[in-house]
Amino acid sequence: MRKTLLSFAGFHDPYTPDVPSGPPQAGPVLTLVRQVGFDSVTLFRTPGAYENTSRTEDALRKSDPSLEIVVEDMALPDPTDYAAIFLELRRVLRGIAEKDQSGDVEFFIGLASGTPQMHAAWLLLVASGELPARILITRPARFVTEQLAAVNEVDVYTAPFPAVRSYVAPEEEHPGDKTAEFNAALKEAGIVGEHPSMRRVLQRAAVLASTKYPVLISGETGTGKELLARFIHRLSGRDSSRFIPVNCAAIPKDLLESTLFGHRKGAFTGAQTNQTGKFDIAHGGTLFLDELGELSPELQPKLLRVLQDSIVEPVGAPSGHRVDVRLIAATNIDVQSAIKAGELRDDLYYRLKVGTCHIPPLRHRRSDIPRLALCFLDHFNAAHGKGVRFSAEAMTWLRQQHWPGNIRELQNAIDSAALFANSGIVDVKDLVVAVEVTGIAMGDLPEPAEGFDMQQYLGSVRERLIERALEIAGGRQNRASRLLGVTPQALSKFRQTKGNNIV
Repeated sequence: MRKTLLSFAGFHDPYTPDVPSGPPQAGPVLTLVRQVGFDSVTLFRTPGAYENTSRTEDALRKSDPSLEIVVEDMALPDPTDYAAIFLELRRVLRGIAEKDQSGDVEFFIGLASGTPQMHAAWLLLVASGELPARILITRPARFVTEQLAAVNEVDVYTAPFPAVRSYVAPEEEHPGDKTAEFNAALKEAGIVGEHPSMRRVLQRAAVLASTKYPVLISGETGTGKELLARFIHRLSGRDSSRFIPVNCAAIPKDLLESTLFGHRKGAFTGAQTNQTGKFDIAHGGTLFLDELGELSPELQPKLLRVLQDSIVEPVGAPSGHRVDVRLIAATNIDVQSAIKAGELRDDLYYRLKVGTCHIPPLRHRRSDIPRLALCFLDHFNAAHGKGVRFSAEAMTWLRQQHWPGNIRELQNAIDSAALFANSGIVDVKDLVVAVEVTGIAMGDLPEPAEGFDMQQYLGSVRERLIERALEIAGGRQNRASRLLGVTPQALSKFRQTKGNNIV
């Protein structure tokens, strides 16, 4: 795990200027690097701090020649302008997030350098979940004692530093998303996404929304394809009450045709009355077909005709009739492979291909994970009347995970961990158990009965996992923590709580 420090260079960097005598005392940035140790440092340089930043960079290179140093210029003529600070920080941070797809970087914020407005911006970005990082503050050397350390961490996820989750960042210059309607549609659809790759998808979807073209949404299971479909519908100007979702995989294939297009009485055995199809129900609105790959090749030509001519033919009807429906389809299959296998008609695909949106998997937009996690935890707290919070280690752990089930898996893990978290704090140990349990088949779990102690059972599972990881790692705690996907500090805490019989 690479450790990266993000910090402005202030007037006390690289050395504190107010020491009356003796050797120069290291400033905040230099103190952090010497005390904590980092693989890289990113210095945010403003027009008024060019000289301090250059001197700080030189001092860092002398202190540790192996240290990777990056300097990011920020257009901040007024270092006290909150809005400008936010816009510039978010611009630079998005570029950093786009480069970091592995999740192998742990970010730290040096809070002592810069203006008070910069400090506030850092706190809000971290507390709102937009920037997954740990916040560090430094204490001048003359105030350091055995009781007062040179470096301390500010945990914004637990009391007494409440997370600022209602914060809304200022508008940014994104083509197609400047209006309040765009943000209202995002909120209504429940979409959380600030990573550059997700913003591009949303911008493309916003452009497509204003057209009549059908849209094909692709992406892995659990990425939120229906949410994006609802977002497009919300911006389309169509009847807001007519968003009709249909899961093609949940309907028997022999009933799918009449479900979509309707049927007339006597059209087939059991058709005792007329049935209105989903296309007619969605007239004036949007029909969302999830799992398009489940549509049989025999039914696909009929769907193609609706797309081309807007004509719906109910089963058993002598003729078709016109409908006004916007079609949005979604699939998690490999489209090209399905076409080659004859499972998907190429002419249907090319008709849908006019408007395509691909949602990236969660592992490719890891910077969105903390924001999503806080959102899910807020929903949990609102639904259960609780005030559960995350520990700083938990937020770091969440961002490091692969999440093969994407957003859906993340939400399930958070709900489970929050439900059983001790003292109202979701820690790494709670999340590890939640992920492990959700990945176990029901047949492998014990049968609940009178006298069953779930906390004891989960604690024993946790202990066995830790013991096994340490065994594989030959007792090396750092390697064991990597095998478990937790930090060495979290693993050490596990072992301490085991000794105190805390599960």
